[in-house]
Amino acid sequence: MANALQAIRGMNDVLPEQSPAWQFLEDTLREVMESYGFAEIRMPIVEKTELFKRSIGEVTDIVEKEMYTFEDRNGDSLTLRPEGTAGCVRACVQHGLLHNQVQRLWYTGPMFRHERPQKGRYRQFFQIGVEVFGFEGPDIDAELLIMTARMWKSLGLSGLSLQLNSLGTSAARASFRDDLVAYLGQHIEQLDDDSRRRLQTNPLRILDSKNPQVQAVLDAAPALSDYIDEDSRQHFNSLCALLDAAGVAYQVNPRLVRGLDYYGRTVFEWVSDQLGAQGTVCAGGRYDALVEYLGGRATPAVGFAIGMERLLALLETQGVSLPDTSPHLYIVVMGEAAQQQGLLLAERLRDALPALRLITHCGGGSFKAQFRKADRCGARYALILGDEEVQKREVGLKPLREERDQQKIPFDQLEARIAGLFGW
Repeated sequence: MANALQAIRGMNDVLPEQSPAWQFLEDTLREVMESYGFAEIRMPIVEKTELFKRSIGEVTDIVEKEMYTFEDRNGDSLTLRPEGTAGCVRACVQHGLLHNQVQRLWYTGPMFRHERPQKGRYRQFFQIGVEVFGFEGPDIDAELLIMTARMWKSLGLSGLSLQLNSLGTSAARASFRDDLVAYLGQHIEQLDDDSRRRLQTNPLRILDSKNPQVQAVLDAAPALSDYIDEDSRQHFNSLCALLDAAGVAYQVNPRLVRGLDYYGRTVFEWVSDQLGAQGTVCAGGRYDALVEYLGGRATPAVGFAIGMERLLALLETQGVSLPDTSPHLYIVVMGEAAQQQGLLLAERLRDALPALRLITHCGGGSFKAQFRKADRCGARYALILGDEEVQKREVGLKPLREERDQQKIPFDQLEARIAGLFGW
């Protein structure tokens, strides 16, 4: 194995025993989104690099340091998508989905960022994203947050807290930015290297610093809330009132800014204290100027993305029970006639009982070896078929998870008896 090829660092395989948790998560979230009227959209993994430079911002960490960018054979600069919103907006503009209509869309798939891999942060990571276009008021912001709260409830999760802030308009942020840079410039010696680098490129990101020394400097810094325009303030107050009425708890975090340039007004994060440094499992906000900036008509928009790996880690940490996906039945066969009859019976059962999970043994082997495989796969029962059973047109039914006697079931009663076993 010394020379065996390995996966790229930070890009992980999802193994068969891990897949049920992913499927449970994906199915649960899809059901919630569809219950709110969302439709799925699927975008390419690769986009033109210019799309992300224009939408995310050329001086953001993502564009400057983290994107997987390359030239194709035509000399075009292409990038593996680092996030989903820009591609979704591009698709909506390209296909005319925003002309005199509103859209509630969701998507899922891998994103790519060249970061230092650690628990909860990978170079290929998976997101479920939601984007809504055409609604100006705070009611849609509130509905998205109410929907995310329902997602956590449907998954059986607890302890997630919602943080909210308003970034106001671009003009308000520009004024705040100038004063923040001036203030921090007076305390340059107390800033860490990362904050000093961001001071001239993306100073609002300094507000996210986890360095205690930088946080102490920020305690006396200008507050973004003092610069918010009146319309944004009313929008935010109305959002908070709607959440209060719906019983969704939240905390206003004046230092919450998000890392992408396209955000304005509402921004939010759902966070957990059970995941260490990577505690944000869902984040988003408004980006009312982005559609026009990418070539479409001016369209209000809001959305969020959920980090799948982080949500899965939270499911594991909290010990959430997952649906049992092990086989119901394993057909043990011995002899050529039994092998043929076993395949036919298996197809009959699948036709009659669509919910049935059934494995027919293949590859030969003794009864003892086959029973070991049946037990190892987690099957609840073994159906036993040998030459004698074929002649008598019956099958043996042996419980594998409890001490009960083996039964004989005629072929023509098999569907009804199996359905009865599982309450179907």
